Amino acid sequence: MALGFLGLNMVWMYATTGFLQGLGISFSWTPAISIVSHYFSKRRALANAIASAGECAFAFTFGPLFQWLIGQYGWKGALLIIGGIQLNICVCGVLMRPLTSNCCLEASHSETPPDTGASRMEKEERSSSTHKTFNWMLVRRPEFVLYAMFGILAAMSFFVPPLFLVPLSYSLGIDESWTASLLSILAMVDFAGRLLCGWYANLHVTKTIHLLTMTITLISTSLMLLPLANNYLSLAIFTGFYGFFFGTTVAVHITVLADVVGMSDFDSALGLFMLIRSTGGFLGPPLAGLIVDMAGDYKAGFYMAGATLVLAAVFLVILDQFQQRSERGSQTNTKPDKSTLPYPSLHFLKLQNRRYQEHDVVV
Repeated sequence: MALGFLGLNMVWMYATTGFLQGLGISFSWTPAISIVSHYFSKRRALANAIASAGECAFAFTFGPLFQWLIGQYGWKGALLIIGGIQLNICVCGVLMRPLTSNCCLEASHSETPPDTGASRMEKEERSSSTHKTFNWMLVRRPEFVLYAMFGILAAMSFFVPPLFLVPLSYSLGIDESWTASLLSILAMVDFAGRLLCGWYANLHVTKTIHLLTMTITLISTSLMLLPLANNYLSLAIFTGFYGFFFGTTVAVHITVLADVVGMSDFDSALGLFMLIRSTGGFLGPPLAGLIVDMAGDYKAGFYMAGATLVLAAVFLVILDQFQQRSERGSQTNTKPDKSTLPYPSLHFLKLQNRRYQEHDVVV
């Protein structure tokens, strides 16, 4: 962002504010989410919801702030200042600590004399090797592939509403000052949805994948109904519904990923999932734009986004069924086979019968 201050030409802007900034966001966002999931286990959903809620708070203030910075310092000065604000992410990164040393320290206090120094070193080496190895074999696991397909379809849809919400409001004749407030409403209800869903998921009343399937279905319904709006009030209501359910989805979808692959492979799964998911974000807006051009109406983009989310929900249902079958299969395999159990010997039965008789005589 700071290099975009030079603004030599469009290629330079693509390379700086586009490529370099996107690369930096991916290198900072992914480990930040991973660290939160490692820090918390029982309250993982709530922790992810609170951590991600900062996006909504900044999105609510960023629009007016950026406009004010442009008015005061021009667009070049605004880019330089925003780059300085983003530099504070490095401060946040310095404050984060891995849990490996702390876990080893706690283990050393609770270990018993059978626990030798060699065994401790083996545990530490095994832990470090787990963190250093990227598990590419996740693409061979059916449950991860199903969840990755959900991620692609969801990303194709999630980028569409922010792009076409403002043009749709203009096509309805809504004043520009009122149109800007729609994005603020979106950010506020998104914030509330993340916190509320994180709190509810922490109660463990509903399975996280069921909760995610429900929120995706509600988002799809909201997008299908949003084009029916014909004035500012109805558009604001449908926008609020979409933003709230979008926030609930963001709050829980990382927790579902951890449940699908387990924490041992979570770091690799998160990076691989975001890589695969990005293809949906890359394809979604151009496809929606093509559909809007063909239909000649911005409403077609919302219908496309809603239909894509229906397909995403289907993959979640398939994933849930696959997990249930796997759980039933593992339970069946752990049950002992009665045909292979050893029968008691005749001598053993005689001894038991004699004990019972002696007990009756004593009584």
